[in-house]
Amino acid sequence: MSQAPLVLVDGSSYLYRAFHALPPLTTSKGLPTGAVKGVLNMLKSLRKQYPDSPFAVVFDAKGGTFRDEMYAEYKANRPSMPDDMRLQIEPLHQSVIALGFPLLCVEGVEADDVIGTLARSSAAASRPVVISTGDKDMAQLVDGHITLVNTMTGSSMDIEGVKEKFGVAPEQIIDYLALMGDSSDNIPGVPGIGPKTASGLLVGVNGGLKELYEQLDIVPTLPIRGAKTLPAKLEEHKEMAFLSYQLATIKIDVPLDVGLDDLHLIEPDREKLLELYTLLEFKSWYDEIQRDTKRVELKAANEVAPVADVAVEAVVSVPVETVYTTILDQATFDLWLKKLNDAKLFAFDTETTGIDAQQAQLVGVSFAVQPHEAAYIPLTHAYIGAPEQLDRDTVLLALKPLLEDPTKLKVGQHAKFDMNILANCAIGGDPAQGITVRGIAFDTMLESYVLNSTATRHDMDSLAKKYLDHDTVSFQDIAGKGAKQLTFDQIALEQAGPYAAEDADVTLRLHQYLYAQLAAIPSLASVLTDIEIPLVPVLARIERQGALVDKDLLGIQSIELGNKMVELERQAYEIAGEEFNLGSPKQLGAILYEKLGMPVLKKTGKGQASTAEEVLAKLAEDDFPLPKVLMQYRSMSKLKSTYTDRLPEQINPRTGRIHTSYHQAVAATGRLSSSDPNLQNIPVRTAEGRRIRQAFVAPKGYKLLAADYSQIELRIMAHLSKDEGLMNAFRNDLDVHTATAAEVFKVELNEVTSNQRRSAKAINFGLIYGMGAQKLGKDIGVDTKTAKAYIDVYFARYPGVREYMERTRAQAADQGYVETFFGRRLYLPDINSNKPQERAAAERTAINAPMQGTAADIIKKAMVQVDNWLTESGLDAKVILQVHDELVLEVREDLVAQVSEKIREHMSAVAQLDVPLVVDVGVGDNWDEAH
Repeated sequence: MSQAPLVLVDGSSYLYRAFHALPPLTTSKGLPTGAVKGVLNMLKSLRKQYPDSPFAVVFDAKGGTFRDEMYAEYKANRPSMPDDMRLQIEPLHQSVIALGFPLLCVEGVEADDVIGTLARSSAAASRPVVISTGDKDMAQLVDGHITLVNTMTGSSMDIEGVKEKFGVAPEQIIDYLALMGDSSDNIPGVPGIGPKTASGLLVGVNGGLKELYEQLDIVPTLPIRGAKTLPAKLEEHKEMAFLSYQLATIKIDVPLDVGLDDLHLIEPDREKLLELYTLLEFKSWYDEIQRDTKRVELKAANEVAPVADVAVEAVVSVPVETVYTTILDQATFDLWLKKLNDAKLFAFDTETTGIDAQQAQLVGVSFAVQPHEAAYIPLTHAYIGAPEQLDRDTVLLALKPLLEDPTKLKVGQHAKFDMNILANCAIGGDPAQGITVRGIAFDTMLESYVLNSTATRHDMDSLAKKYLDHDTVSFQDIAGKGAKQLTFDQIALEQAGPYAAEDADVTLRLHQYLYAQLAAIPSLASVLTDIEIPLVPVLARIERQGALVDKDLLGIQSIELGNKMVELERQAYEIAGEEFNLGSPKQLGAILYEKLGMPVLKKTGKGQASTAEEVLAKLAEDDFPLPKVLMQYRSMSKLKSTYTDRLPEQINPRTGRIHTSYHQAVAATGRLSSSDPNLQNIPVRTAEGRRIRQAFVAPKGYKLLAADYSQIELRIMAHLSKDEGLMNAFRNDLDVHTATAAEVFKVELNEVTSNQRRSAKAINFGLIYGMGAQKLGKDIGVDTKTAKAYIDVYFARYPGVREYMERTRAQAADQGYVETFFGRRLYLPDINSNKPQERAAAERTAINAPMQGTAADIIKKAMVQVDNWLTESGLDAKVILQVHDELVLEVREDLVAQVSEKIREHMSAVAQLDVPLVVDVGVGDNWDEAH
């Protein structure tokens, strides 16, 4: 059995990095704590990863070192330590010791030198060493026994990793640093020599600094930029190069008072930690120690009187010790497969190479069968030094019956993503051979969303913090950030395994908490189990199906939009009397407000006159010509950049289709939203917007069928308000806008003009959204007094609507939420605000949300109903899009009549309102024709 490695932690490095990278947390008394928490989190993680290892956490001591005597300017460029960092050193040291870690600070040398000495001493005894650091200087220590691990990014580096990162071997790192210098430590190096030149020189002479200076004559022949001038530069700065070599060299012979046998972990000092966590206000860790203490006391009590087990357990809720397993052998996998098959419910999660569910590759799968116990099965981790993993296809084939069994109940967090990943996993390289996950009984993202859509974000990290008071390991903690962020298959299993297992564990724990809250409110439990959960596999199928687009037509539209933008730009220049950058708020502001003298309606946070869309719209209403042109220009620009230019780039190369992503837990009212691309925002009231819909086409031999609920929110208003006038209009299949126009303008139905109908439509929808007389007047082109008169007539003709609004405001103020027809709740935190503007906005939401939310619930139920029918019938028809109150299907030509009839039937029957639900169905070769 191999020895557990000696783990050496570069405490000073992590203190600096945690201070600058993590949020600046402070206690209620102003004591900074962010860096302490960051470093302790990292140490706790390391302790879990290396439970049997000796440890040393090494910090720089106070005062200077031998390098300061060697070179007075050493580290002179570094700014003085911030006070907020200095204040954290002592509590950090105390916490490290209280946690049971050996802590070392040696005067006269740096932490690097202490680590170097211990590492080489251990390596000499053939013991493996893991150095946890983020400093590149440590790469010089790497050898066959010594590996670097960056615990904050999850990356590791062995000999090959050093060569790959720096272009030189570990034994050349000192020479490399001597040539290029190190600005952070003010090691001078040779001016003008950077990383590429330094590595090129050392590789070229196949040696170090000494060999380089012995072979300066061959330097001009090396394939390095500016090679001809390098010999003179190197000669000029030779003394500084060798001084830099000494400064960069980590000492490996520091006299130490401790040996390897002294570096063992000891039991944490619970009392001291409670004291420190009280000072630092680390509540969750304080509570964790308290619970662990109770567990220890309980264990002792049980050993004395085991018959009292049940009674004591009933009084004290004791957390189970967290056990996360990374499965690398068949026996452990078989054991877990049996656990999963025996479980009444288990949580599962996938780890992937990205967040695009249609293109990301599966890296591994994690499971949890009970709280605090989870396992991760890595399948395709491919970093240097990655251990051998179980065969991917063998594991997936073994899991397939379990995951596809609808009687084996499962819970996920945003399970739709995992379902799509597994459906696309291509077992044996066959794109058609995936895993169709069935039996999704719960989804914690949706449980949180249904419980209270506005209380928090619904990602796992946010939910764990809010509902479990648990700080999860974030992806950035193990993968890094930005351009250098690792994909999951590049992350070492020491970090990847616990991270992935935690995802499954926390998902199961969240479900147990959240569903208990939902079960106490039967209407909410019903929304979850009858609407949201059944919709998950439906949306997953729609996303995988995708929609076909005409790439060539989009290209033509892009050219046309570009030409229109050029013409609008010319018009803008003509109106302004000069050329300017239409995309520059500063230049635009100068033209609008300084040159043309338009009124400043709003200012930005920086006090500048605003050129935002809403401001331009108000200026356009006042008949200023330039804002009108600018709004048209912006509209064309948005269509071009968002759709006609972008959609062709979003075509999946594997399927040749566009695959949007639908989001169930974003809009507070229950409506679905979509992204990449966002299909909800394609304008349908402009010719250009409708032309984009023309690019969504049916394949040969098929038609697109669009089924749209007619005036659904007004129908819901009629049902909720029980207003006889509105209900009669819908029951008698009247055009409700014409009926309203006849009432408001006091004319017969057959005498209503198109303008009157258009005004009535604005009134009908405007009142639903809480529109006042001033805004309505602008919309329909009358003064505020006339608009108010129209509103008064409307409410006189439809008194039930006014009563509904008043009743809803009162109920919302009383209970803090409103409900949809199916019992979905929308909480309104500002409904009793003492700020009139906030309260008015909440009241408008209270009136509209039951209608918009009910409409959202109806289309969701319709999607499930239609999908069930299509699945059972086996007809060659598939839902490809859902936008607002509309479903778009791809239907084989000879089935269009049959499908149209059935779609209308199923969609009309999903809710029994006091007025009929009417579904309009259209058919065409493209989406615009069908709509």
